[in-house]
Amino acid sequence: MPKLNDMLDGGFTKGLAIGVTAALLVPVVATALAPVLRPAARSVLKAGLRAYQRGQEALAEFGEAVEDLVAETDAELKAEKVAAAATAGGEQAAPAATAETGQVDAA
Repeated sequence: MPKLNDMLDGGFTKGLAIGVTAALLVPVVATALAPVLRPAARSVLKAGLRAYQRGQEALAEFGEAVEDLVAETDAELKAEKVAAAATAGGEQAAPAATAETGQVDAA
């Protein structure tokens, strides 16, 4: 068990003094700096919100582009399937789907 002299000679006293000083000064310093820090904090929050909103918009645009690409690819696959069925079926021609719209043309 450490003796009182060992604790006083070590960093205990110094740490205690620093802790008490910080506990007393932080509220005073925070109150003094509040008029300066509040506008700065608001500016940082505004910039963060703007970046978040721009990120949401970019993600939505990316999602739309991916959806368009998937729809185009799906239409192409359907058109290829219909063309293959028409070729394999011989004289029976199945309706062909257009690659642009994905709609089946009744010919």
